[in-house]
Amino acid sequence: MTFKLPRSFSRLLKSQKMYRKLLAKALRTPTLTVSRKWRSPVAVKPKLSEVTGFGSNPGRLTMKLFVPGKLPAKPPLVVVLHGCRQTPESLDTGAGFSKFAALRGFVLLYPQQNETNNPQRCFNWFRPSAVARDRGELMSVRQMIEYTCRHHRVDRSRVYITGLSAGGAMTSALVATYPDLFAGAAIFAGMPFGAARDAISAMRGMRSGIKREPQQWGDLVRSVSPNTKEWPPISVWHGTADSVVNPLNGRALVSQWLEATDMNKAAGQTKQMSWGTLEEWKRGDRLQLSFYSVHGLGHGLPRRFSNQKERVADAYVLPSELSAPLELMRAWGLRSWRAV
Repeated sequence: MTFKLPRSFSRLLKSQKMYRKLLAKALRTPTLTVSRKWRSPVAVKPKLSEVTGFGSNPGRLTMKLFVPGKLPAKPPLVVVLHGCRQTPESLDTGAGFSKFAALRGFVLLYPQQNETNNPQRCFNWFRPSAVARDRGELMSVRQMIEYTCRHHRVDRSRVYITGLSAGGAMTSALVATYPDLFAGAAIFAGMPFGAARDAISAMRGMRSGIKREPQQWGDLVRSVSPNTKEWPPISVWHGTADSVVNPLNGRALVSQWLEATDMNKAAGQTKQMSWGTLEEWKRGDRLQLSFYSVHGLGHGLPRRFSNQKERVADAYVLPSELSAPLELMRAWGLRSWRAV
């Protein structure tokens, strides 16, 4: 007797396989130009500690933490969500967040996706069950934040979050759902919250961009946080040469957060920079939303490297005149700190 899968389930399996193939093709590791005299060294992995028992962990994620030897009495917390095919170690070595944590006195949290959840190690931002309030991967990250705040006496008014690519899309979901948790957020090459509901629509939206009216984008955020009046400052970053996540999605993110935070698009100020364009919207004296459009940047996080050896750590931390990690330290007020 021949067993036939139900048509809907069979289509789901096919769509998942197609998504994996398309994503693997899109995320082919960029090639770096290396001089003949220079050879890639073995990157030194940062000392990230794995933490277990942080909660029920419904999303089956791994928690990794970097805690400097000396910290202020109530240190800030920075949460970093990696992109597809990355690990916390590769992203941290490339971006240098742990070095900043040691110099500027904050705790660093890296949620890590596992291949059992997603073969490309992407956070499943496009699955409603993964990003629903108090469920799935979203809840796992929230539990990690709560655990870290309790065990390391974190200043709860200074919790910041950033993410790249799928991690950027997950950052959108976390801020939309739990805005009160964060004092600031940065989304790199990400997707708007609610942009997709399955793998195929996610891939289509990444590739071509998603067009919706501003109110429709805003309604997606309001549907999960209808009573929120105060939102953390948010910065959106996108390269004009991104071939994995269409730059139109960066514009869609700006549209979503302008609408959700009740800001007037026409009230923004545009600055032409040597690296691209910076658009800013303020509420009173407070900077509420920023959009960094980085000219010629591909799919990744921009960083100014001090030497060529640093470039090999992660293929999605890209050389640029603009150094995003340093800019985030400035924007979030994470200054150099010395223990007394």
